[in-house]
Amino acid sequence: MRLPHINVPWSDDERLGVTVYFAHPYSSWERARNENMNRMVRQWFPKGLDFRSLHDLDVQSVERMLNNRPRKSLGYRTPKEVLYNLKI
Repeated sequence: MRLPHINVPWSDDERLGVTVYFAHPYSSWERARNENMNRMVRQWFPKGLDFRSLHDLDVQSVERMLNNRPRKSLGYRTPKEVLYNLKI
């Protein structure tokens, strides 16, 4: 089964050379990275939690921890290192 894709007029997809794909509803296996990130976020914030009840500093703290956590898919570099092209 192929994922649906379109060229989105509001993106720079042609200039950047990327294609935008949309997963089928209720097909979590088509969104593996998204599901993995959700699992990591759930370590701190349980499913069903109303995020409006959290302080910004709580969310920023978890964001900082996740962005500084090495990932196998990034060659054991952190997302922050990859984003800013840092050498460690």
